[in-house]
Amino acid sequence: MTKIQEKRTNNQNLGWTEAVRNDSRGDMIVAGIQPGHRIESLDLLRGVVMIIMVLDHVRMFFHFDSFLFSPVDLSQTSAGLFITRWVTHLCAPTFIFLAGVSTYFIAQKKTIKDTSYFLLTRGIWLVFLQLTIIRFAWNFDPLFHYNSNTIISAIGFCMIALSGLIFFRMKTIFIIGITMVVGHNLLDGVAFEYGTTADILWSFLHVNKSYQLGNGYAFGLLYPLFPWVGVMALGYCFGIFFSSDYTLKMRKTAFLQSGLICLLIFLTLRFSNIYGDPVPWNRESDFSVTLMSFFNVEKYPPSLLFLSITLGISLLLLAGMEGKSLKRWKFITLFGNVALFYFVAHIFLIHILAVIAAVATGYPLQSMVFLGPVTKGTPWLNGSYGFSLWVVYSVWFMVVVLLYPLCVYWNSFKIQNKKKWWVSYV
Repeated sequence: MTKIQEKRTNNQNLGWTEAVRNDSRGDMIVAGIQPGHRIESLDLLRGVVMIIMVLDHVRMFFHFDSFLFSPVDLSQTSAGLFITRWVTHLCAPTFIFLAGVSTYFIAQKKTIKDTSYFLLTRGIWLVFLQLTIIRFAWNFDPLFHYNSNTIISAIGFCMIALSGLIFFRMKTIFIIGITMVVGHNLLDGVAFEYGTTADILWSFLHVNKSYQLGNGYAFGLLYPLFPWVGVMALGYCFGIFFSSDYTLKMRKTAFLQSGLICLLIFLTLRFSNIYGDPVPWNRESDFSVTLMSFFNVEKYPPSLLFLSITLGISLLLLAGMEGKSLKRWKFITLFGNVALFYFVAHIFLIHILAVIAAVATGYPLQSMVFLGPVTKGTPWLNGSYGFSLWVVYSVWFMVVVLLYPLCVYWNSFKIQNKKKWWVSYV
């Protein structure tokens, strides 16, 4: 007979803790997910990417070149700027993947019907939040001359899609998810006449495109859904590794093998230039430029190679965290606990600090009111405003430090009010 021991593991997740037992070989077996604390490895990984995310957003508001050219434009960028942008590529895929994993845990506590309703309503809420409060935080334009489907609304639409997908068998969900991720680049050549209903719908699903609405208004579709829905669906399927069928050792091995497979796919396809990204890499006279070309994969929409390398790295990080005491990293894990609050707060804080920086260096307040994408800047800023990367990194550190006590407060509030239905939506 196997002796059952109920205890908390070092990995805790989304309001549940794992009950575990040891089998005859001494391997730890997860006996189930029960009400309790959160899985720290997932929150820590989420917290890491949330902190990295701030770096890119600070760069957008503070770096001199941010209003002039893309940091991945190899004809103009520097190695330091390229790396600063590239590391933040980890954020969106990891966050959406972990949102799928978290949904698996929700489905273990609720019925499929209740889980579907939660995903549907939370998804709608996130879309609304992106198009209103978050967009205002980005632009400080009360008339909303520019709006877009970006990361938070993309997560919302993915949740809406997943609210239907979870009625299928896990195997079917996995097949749908992997097909979307691996196969969507086969559709890169599909196009429709600009502005037609088919073009708009196709852009929503697969193409990064902006539309002029007239009278100075525009809308951008930056996060086409096909690949992102696939990422969330795969995250949902990976949640099964936390079930009672897998020991901690088995889960760690699965994450390690999956991460290595992802990186192997990236290296194989990227070297061959056969498939997986719309822009092939080139050998340049400068080795550093060649290296940047090799790793310069498409995010909008995320190509197979983009997702392979970013999710591969994240899965390896998750494998390294499994089974270890993570209490020393609680200050990072905190950000993963309150991810949505943190996201909204960090945009407001960065933009406010940018206004202060602009006014302090001689620019009017309206210079930081954006009537289009932030990357397009304003007539006052372009070519004259901005700071070095060292300043960007300093502001990044300051923003994270300033957000910490706010996140401590909100996390405490969530714990004290966890029985209130609306708390799980924030």
